[in-house]
Amino acid sequence: MQDPSAQAVAKVYANALLGAADGDQILEEGQSFVDDVLDKNPAFRDLLFSTVVNQDDKLGFIERVVAPRSTPLFANFLRVLVRNQRMELLPLVMKMAAIENNRLHGRQPVVIRTARALTDEQHQQIQDQLRSRLPFEPMLEVEIQPELLGGLIIQIGDTVYDSSLRSRMKQLRGRLRQRSHHEIQRARDRFSS
Repeated sequence: MQDPSAQAVAKVYANALLGAADGDQILEEGQSFVDDVLDKNPAFRDLLFSTVVNQDDKLGFIERVVAPRSTPLFANFLRVLVRNQRMELLPLVMKMAAIENNRLHGRQPVVIRTARALTDEQHQQIQDQLRSRLPFEPMLEVEIQPELLGGLIIQIGDTVYDSSLRSRMKQLRGRLRQRSHHEIQRARDRFSS
C-alpha cells in the first residue's frame, strides 16, 4: 500500500512531466529507465535513492551515466527530482504519469480475471464489447486465476462484475440452502398443525 502523501507528491511531478513533453514518448523513456536501468542495476538504484549519498554525487551520476543516453528533458527531470530530494519517487511518478496520460487520452484500465488464458479472438471480442458499452477506451489487463473455474470477473475502477463459475456456484448453493430451509419450515408447520 502506497503512502497517500507520496502519491500526492508523485502526482504533482507526473503532471509536470506530462505538461513538459509528449506523454507517450516521455513515459516510454521513463519506464524504460525504471525497468531496464534501475530494476536491473540495484546498486545504481540504491545510489540514486540513498539519503546517504549527497546531492552533488547523484547529479554527477546523472551527468555521466544518464544524460549522454537520454533526452535532455528526461535528464533534466531527474536533476529536478534529485535537487528536491524526491528521486526515490521516480517509479511512482512514472506510474502516476501513465495513469494520468491514459485519462487525458480517454483510456482507462479494465481488469479481466479468468480461469484460463484468453485466445486472441476472445480478447478481441471482450475488447469490442467493452468498447461499445463504455464511454472510454478500455485497456485490458488480463489476470489468470484458476480458482475461478470458468467465466469472467471484470473490474472497472471500483466496480466489479462477477460472472465467474465460482460465484455462480456460490449463489446456487445459497439458493438451494434457502429453498431447503423453506421446505423444512413448511414440513414443520404441517406437522405442528
